[in-house]
Amino acid sequence: MRSMGRVAVIGASGYAGGELVRLLASHPEAEITLAGGSETVGKRLVELHPHLAGALPDDLTVEAVDPQTIAARADTCFFSLPHGVSAKLVPSVLETGVRCIDLAGDFRLAAEAYPEWYGFDHPSPAWLAKAAYGLPELFAAEIAGAALVANPGCFPTPVILGLAPLIAAGLVEPERILVDGKTGVSGAGKASDATAYAATEESVRPYRAPRHQHTPEMELYLEVAGGRATTISFVPHLVPAVRGVVCTCYALLADAATTTDALTGSLRDAYAGAPFVRVLGPGEMVDSKRARGANLVELQAIADPRTGSAIVVGALDNLVKGAAGQAIQNYNLMSGLPETTGLSTAGIAP
Repeated sequence: MRSMGRVAVIGASGYAGGELVRLLASHPEAEITLAGGSETVGKRLVELHPHLAGALPDDLTVEAVDPQTIAARADTCFFSLPHGVSAKLVPSVLETGVRCIDLAGDFRLAAEAYPEWYGFDHPSPAWLAKAAYGLPELFAAEIAGAALVANPGCFPTPVILGLAPLIAAGLVEPERILVDGKTGVSGAGKASDATAYAATEESVRPYRAPRHQHTPEMELYLEVAGGRATTISFVPHLVPAVRGVVCTCYALLADAATTTDALTGSLRDAYAGAPFVRVLGPGEMVDSKRARGANLVELQAIADPRTGSAIVVGALDNLVKGAAGQAIQNYNLMSGLPETTGLSTAGIAP
C-alpha cells in the first residue's frame, strides 16, 4: 500500500492552523503526525478545536518543536505563525530536507521590502529567491519543484488572479489601480479588543491605509504574471462577518471601447482549466458566502464605458482559498498529486 505523506502543522491552534487541521484530517494522501505551538503546548487539538472531535485522533497534542523534531516526524511542514516568526524557523527546517509551506508573509517579498512593509530585517534573505509564490493558477510549475512555498495573502489572491490576465492581454492599464478590500474578522486571527464582537458588530472600518503589507505583494506578482510594472492603492476594511474577502479593483481600460464580454472572455480563457476559479458571466455578481468553506475564488469583470474603467471583483473564503485550502493545493502540487485532492469547490449554505 502507498503510505500517506507525513505532515506537521506549526501554529495549529489559530484560525488558519485549525482550518489546515480540518482539511488535512480528511485528506486521503496526508497524515498529521505533528502539531506544534508555544502557548498551547500540552493541549489536545480537539480541546482547541472542539468542532473537530471525531475527525482527529483524540490524543493528538500540541508540542513544542525544533527542526530536528520536525525532521524526524514529517516530510512536509505547514507554518501558520505570526509574521516575522517563520523567517527565523523555516530555514533551519528546510536544511533538514523537510519541505515547507509558509502561510505568513515572510517569504513573499524581496529582502529590502521587509523593514518598510513588515517592520523587521529579514534574517534569512538567501531563501527569498528560492521560495515559489504559491498561487497555483499562475505558478504551478515553480510550486511543483519547490522546497519552500510562500502561500499568498488572502487579499492578493483575488486581486492578482483577477487582474493579471487583463494586464497581460493589454486590456487594462497597470498604473494607479485602486483596490477596495473587505474582510471578515477571522483574517486578523484570534479575537483582540479591536476584533471582539462589541467592537465589530455593525461596524465597517478601514485599517492600515495606505501602508498595508499586502500592497507590495500585489504589485510584485502582478508584474511577474502580467509582465508590466504595476502600482496599487489599496484600502482594506474590516466588516462584521467571520469569514470572507471581497476585493473590488478599479483600473483604466487600455481601450475605452473594450466590453464586459471581452474582459470576461479573457478571464475565462486564462482559467479554463483551473478547478478553483469560477469566472462569472456578465450581469452576475460575486458573493463571498458562496465560497464559504470552499477552496474557491469567484471573479467577475465589468467594463464601464462612461469612465473608461474596468471593475474587477474577486471573492473567497479567507481561511480556505485565502489561506489553508490554498496551502493544501500547493502541497498537492509539491507531492505530485492532483491539485484537487482533499479539496472542494462546494460552499456551505445558508
